[in-house]
Amino acid sequence: MANRTGYREGGQLIEGFPFDVGAPWTTMPPTRYQGSKRRLAAWIMDCLADYDFRTVLDAFAGTGSVAYAFKHAGKAVTCNDLLAFNHQIGLALVENKAEQLPHDQLETLLAPGDGRVYDDFIARTFEGIYFTAAENRWLDVVVQNLTDVPCRHRRALGFFAVYQAAMAKRPYNLFHRRNLYMRTADVARSFGNKVTWDRPFEDHFRCFANQGNQAVFDSGTACVSTCGDVLDIAGTFDLVYLDPPYMNSKGVGVDYHHFYHFLEGLTAYRHWGERIDHRSPHRRLHAVPSPWTKPGEIHRAFERVFERFSESIVAVSYRSDGIPSVEELADMLHRFKGRVTCHTCQPSPYALSKNRGTREVLLIGSDHRSNSVR
Repeated sequence: MANRTGYREGGQLIEGFPFDVGAPWTTMPPTRYQGSKRRLAAWIMDCLADYDFRTVLDAFAGTGSVAYAFKHAGKAVTCNDLLAFNHQIGLALVENKAEQLPHDQLETLLAPGDGRVYDDFIARTFEGIYFTAAENRWLDVVVQNLTDVPCRHRRALGFFAVYQAAMAKRPYNLFHRRNLYMRTADVARSFGNKVTWDRPFEDHFRCFANQGNQAVFDSGTACVSTCGDVLDIAGTFDLVYLDPPYMNSKGVGVDYHHFYHFLEGLTAYRHWGERIDHRSPHRRLHAVPSPWTKPGEIHRAFERVFERFSESIVAVSYRSDGIPSVEELADMLHRFKGRVTCHTCQPSPYALSKNRGTREVLLIGSDHRSNSVR
């Protein structure tokens, strides 16, 4: 399917030439993470193909699909996310050059250690909320085994497999509500998710650990995974890629901290209890205020990021029905960059989205036309 591009110069949006969207990026392990750009990574890389850059910051990396694509392209990538579990995925798949989770170590992770006394925190805290009693006990053992793995990249690969397994066994792949009953209810079903839900955690873990191992490679260029706020990232970068939390036209933002709080807890198992809001029926973590989820603050949040990285080429993944609007965002970016190019992909609604007409947009701000010719 063809794609339309355009660029903003002197405040006017000008149509450019169509080009073909590339095949899906298939080397990154598949994920059930909401908002993942894995299927769009090849298109994003194609849009950036004519720009001259070597160092890249993926500032809101999520599970790292686009950072992983940059790594494949031989770029020096800094893969950053505010969430600790996404940082672990960045360690496993982007920063990691060679370490894999060997079979013997994997088997050790899956079994209780001889004579070891395990905390049953998940079993006693999340009873009847997300997983069955047996699954909660399994998680308690495996996560505590993982925290003792000395190699951080192997440990991160293990966490990657646990996260993927946990999402696969969840209705909607989220932890936003207490709904274990959807899995366990004895009712007729017209969809195949129950097969995935009923598959043992151990089987999922082995599958995803294998996928993680197969994804590890050395690009020949150093890449790093960091965990922090976008405005606190030190250094300069030739290109900064931004895929911040999305806010729809009704002013409802995506709160990833809420959606995946359970995975955050797994990552910091020994301190999990200190962070839980026990007034919450599904034991979420205490909320973390974010300008990206507030309609009155999101415009300023974009402006601050654009100003912080005004010396870099700036690429922004966006949706056509978001707040700010695409036009507002392009005007905002144009205050800091001499030229803004707008690429629009074919309609690509996310899973569970009722808005079937929204389109994926990539805005690119640069200073020199010679660096971005289509």
